[in-house]
Amino acid sequence: MDLPKIITDLVIAQNNFDSFAYANCFSETAVVFDEGKTHNGRKEIEQWIADANKRYQATMNPLGFEEKETESVLKTETSGNFPGSPIVLTYHLEITEKLIQSLRITG
Repeated sequence: MDLPKIITDLVIAQNNFDSFAYANCFSETAVVFDEGKTHNGRKEIEQWIADANKRYQATMNPLGFEEKETESVLKTETSGNFPGSPIVLTYHLEITEKLIQSLRITG
């Protein structure tokens, strides 16, 4: 599967549980929506993913990728320490100037 570099970097960072590298895939003003919460800016995103990595130890295996007009959609099989693992998650991304500006994760 041919993924944009920023998406490949995101997956590698997640699978290495590297919250700093993960957060650096986002712009300074990026927004993440996950589990009913909003995380604003790179610092909050780094804290959110560090906490999620501790709790869930989730790894991502890309299943599909589609670029639409205003968003990109990544489907992954996500495995970790959570009920129902593995599950398929959908990452709705807005990418601007080769950085993620917005991410919404749905099940």
